[in-house]
Amino acid sequence: MVILKSQRDALLAPLQSVSGIVERRHTLPILSNVLLEKTGETLTLVATDIEIQITTSSHNVGGDGDASITVGAKKLQDILRSLPESADITLDLEDKRLVVKAGKSRFSLQTLPAEDFPRMAIAEGEQTSLSVTQKQFRHLIAKTQYAMASQDVRYYLNGLMLMVDGQELRSVATDGHRLAFNSMTIEAELPRQEMILPRKTVLELNRLLTDSDEPMRITLGRNQIRFAFGQTVLVSKLIDGKFPDYERVIPTQLPNQMRANRQALHAALSRAAILTNDKFRGVRIMLSDNTLRLIAANAEQEEAQEEIEVEYSGAPLDVGFNVTYLLDVLNNLGGDELQWSFNDASSSALITVPGNDHFKYVVMPMRI
Repeated sequence: MVILKSQRDALLAPLQSVSGIVERRHTLPILSNVLLEKTGETLTLVATDIEIQITTSSHNVGGDGDASITVGAKKLQDILRSLPESADITLDLEDKRLVVKAGKSRFSLQTLPAEDFPRMAIAEGEQTSLSVTQKQFRHLIAKTQYAMASQDVRYYLNGLMLMVDGQELRSVATDGHRLAFNSMTIEAELPRQEMILPRKTVLELNRLLTDSDEPMRITLGRNQIRFAFGQTVLVSKLIDGKFPDYERVIPTQLPNQMRANRQALHAALSRAAILTNDKFRGVRIMLSDNTLRLIAANAEQEEAQEEIEVEYSGAPLDVGFNVTYLLDVLNNLGGDELQWSFNDASSSALITVPGNDHFKYVVMPMRI
């Protein structure tokens, strides 16, 4: 039975959209599969890892009748990628196997029943919705996601906190050593609500969203969040925990303020980082009148020194930071200029963008 006829890219594009969350090896074999559902001329693809579910559709596909089956997502994706771009693909269902045909190529794949596929239950009850563009939301999370923890025992740090409050949508991430905050204005007036998105959900959204003005609908539930954009719907469970009080972490009164060219500072830090130790990524920041010096060293007693011109007229300062934390923010900040505010060598510092009240980055110093 020919269940589907399609151009290669008409099948590969939606498959790539959903298969990012699929694990190759899973204790539950069906979770390595993608669900293919054909109804009329519409093909719907669904993938899940129990915590996240992604659904997307492809239209105007050919084939005989309706069908639903699950098949190994990565194998099908690898096969389609290896075929010519202009290839016409046929999917046949033969004796519980999915046969992929293109020209003289033929692949026979194992399947599992569609009825065994564990769809996520969509939460009911009181929900809040808001609309933003894909570009707005992608920029909101891109400026904070790098500060998320990874495999921290404080599980609530292994994600990103989203908050709606009135006409503001906020994004906050921290790993305990640095904190990134970003916000944007929304049209709706909404009651205050906090939620923690799992790390995998955030990375997947960053991969799927485009820098376009296409609309995106966000629906917030008690323990679930739903993102609908283009032909794609991503549903994710939320992390059940209490996020740190980030407002207390962001310093307000910092007497020593420096302005620098972002690209010049990034280049100097990147060069200095070459001679830092892999386990000890420390770099010394030495500030005096309109001059910033960077010094990095390693266990082999090798040393890098950099000096750039900045705007600074405060007290002389000698403070150490993890160079990775500095490069992370500079890679994602954008703009030509940044402001770096200090108190002393033992207090957290604040990086902001002149004229932009939406973004704040707090980084703790380290002993060098």
